[in-house]
Amino acid sequence: MKIAVLGGDGFCGWPTSLHLSNLGHEIHIIDNLSRRWIDTELGVQSLTPMDSIQERCRIWKETSGEQIHFHLIDLAKEYYRLRDWLSENRPDAVIHFAEQRAAPYSMISDRHKIYTVDNNINATHNLLVAMVETGLDAHLVHLGTMGVYGYSTVGAPIPEGYLDVSIDTPGGSKGMEILYPTRPGSVYHMTKSLDQILFQFYAQNDGVRVTDLHQGIVWGTNTDQTKRHPQLVNRFDYDGDYGTVLNRFLAQAAIDYPLTVHGTGGQTRAFIHIQDTVRCIELALKDAPAKGERVKIFNQMTETHRVRDLAELVAKMTGARIAYLPNPRKEAPENELIVKNDNFLGLGLDPITLQEGLLEEVVEIAKKFAHRVDRKRVPCVSAWTRDLASRVERDPEGKRLKSVS
Repeated sequence: MKIAVLGGDGFCGWPTSLHLSNLGHEIHIIDNLSRRWIDTELGVQSLTPMDSIQERCRIWKETSGEQIHFHLIDLAKEYYRLRDWLSENRPDAVIHFAEQRAAPYSMISDRHKIYTVDNNINATHNLLVAMVETGLDAHLVHLGTMGVYGYSTVGAPIPEGYLDVSIDTPGGSKGMEILYPTRPGSVYHMTKSLDQILFQFYAQNDGVRVTDLHQGIVWGTNTDQTKRHPQLVNRFDYDGDYGTVLNRFLAQAAIDYPLTVHGTGGQTRAFIHIQDTVRCIELALKDAPAKGERVKIFNQMTETHRVRDLAELVAKMTGARIAYLPNPRKEAPENELIVKNDNFLGLGLDPITLQEGLLEEVVEIAKKFAHRVDRKRVPCVSAWTRDLASRVERDPEGKRLKSVS
């Protein structure tokens, strides 16, 4: 297939592009490189050294013999360039990773909230409009998030996207199916919730074929393809805005930094290894909905864990100490999370669960590049409200100068 990977320079997009290229698909990465600009804005860099996207693609061709094409297009701002590219190239599938993906970043300030909404919603809507206007009957696979469901305890498994409900009417009770009610916990998660409505409309109105993947928190760094050459390495975010919780714990342990658990650590989250992420994308591409069919929604996760349990696991494995800090997020201190993932299991996914070898692999990568860590960027300091901001701990190591008076 000819596949357009939107956001193919990112943490999930790059290994997915390599994985699909390795399977023989013709891959076109479309990206505005905004994630690299955000690194510059925040004054932080990937723990792993990343070459330019052009150099990455060159090394991949040299290593594999397969070519990945790169196109610099801003999906949120350059609608007509996107439309014309789709019209000319006619991909069989479009994988949509091209959204600002960090909840903490989306809550830094009013500017970051506005940017996240403008970038994410405009990119998704521009893509849908362009597909309709060009008459492109491609399979759209979107990377969403488990966070659209919220993290309140309902006591029942979260279904894959849809919920059967009973409505009282004058003629008696009638059943219907609705999108599972969203309860986003950040501006970022809100944009993913709005994406669902856009997909629902364009699927029913124009027959756009959409698969929406509600993904858990990704951990790990390498896949079989990124291991082939040092310059193919995936990015590794360790900072308080973009680092995912388990990867952050493993990086903190590697540099002898306290494992920063916020609140009680009783937040339960869904997780998936990066190798399963790319495999799930492959499986979703093979299971495309028919034209006129409802949006397919898969819960793309393999296991759930409490944050404090993960911290204790990493501490036991590495000898790191745990620091319990005030929580900058506005969320319940404790929650249960039961999630159905029958669709991917039914398609043949053999899940990778927390394995000591894979955890140690991440620690070794972090140790190798520890010299690239800016310890001041490790703490989570982006707060959800002004009140919470006043209680954020900015010095978990206790290294700031203290008054002796």
